[in-house]
Amino acid sequence: MHSALPRLLAASLLCGATLVPAYATTGDADAAAFAQRAVAAGDNRHQPFAVIDKHNARLFIYDGNGALKASSPVLLGLARGDASVPGIGDRPIAQIQPHERTTPAGRFVSEPGRNTSGEDIVWVDYGAAISMHRVRATNKAERRLQRLASPSVADNRISYGCINVPATFYDTQVKPVLGTGHGLVYVLPESSPMPSYFAFLNDDAPR
Repeated sequence: MHSALPRLLAASLLCGATLVPAYATTGDADAAAFAQRAVAAGDNRHQPFAVIDKHNARLFIYDGNGALKASSPVLLGLARGDASVPGIGDRPIAQIQPHERTTPAGRFVSEPGRNTSGEDIVWVDYGAAISMHRVRATNKAERRLQRLASPSVADNRISYGCINVPATFYDTQVKPVLGTGHGLVYVLPESSPMPSYFAFLNDDAPR
């Protein structure tokens, strides 16, 4: 387990175990097409994986063959963009400005961890202090549970960059796939070309 205090503190402020209603399994054409390309290229190494579609603020869980297992709305970083500010994972959370609160895009080898409260989380980009965790609704003004339940994706941008997941979905879908060892998380870009983050999407990429 990592012991870098700033990153653990950042995660602990955003993690929680608040329940929200379960969501039905749905599909998305872009995420599904991406998953099939990843599997066809062997990029997932036959392992189950997660895809985060930032455009639609949605998380998809796939099995090792690219079949959709479940999906859920999620909360993402307040600021739009596909890169993290250099060194942001070592800064106190109070010093992170609103325009710096991005959820970075890319292919990440995730690993399970714990915050300072002992709650389990999934590190997505440890260096940038980005994790996937249960939504926490301690700040009522942020209305995180309401944002997750809203049919609009316009209000799903609120976090410091972490991926906030409904607690039930985290426990039943995320934790079994990513919470027991290293896993794969693909975060699709929202303002950059997809092949710039995933080489296997290039027509000339080896297969």
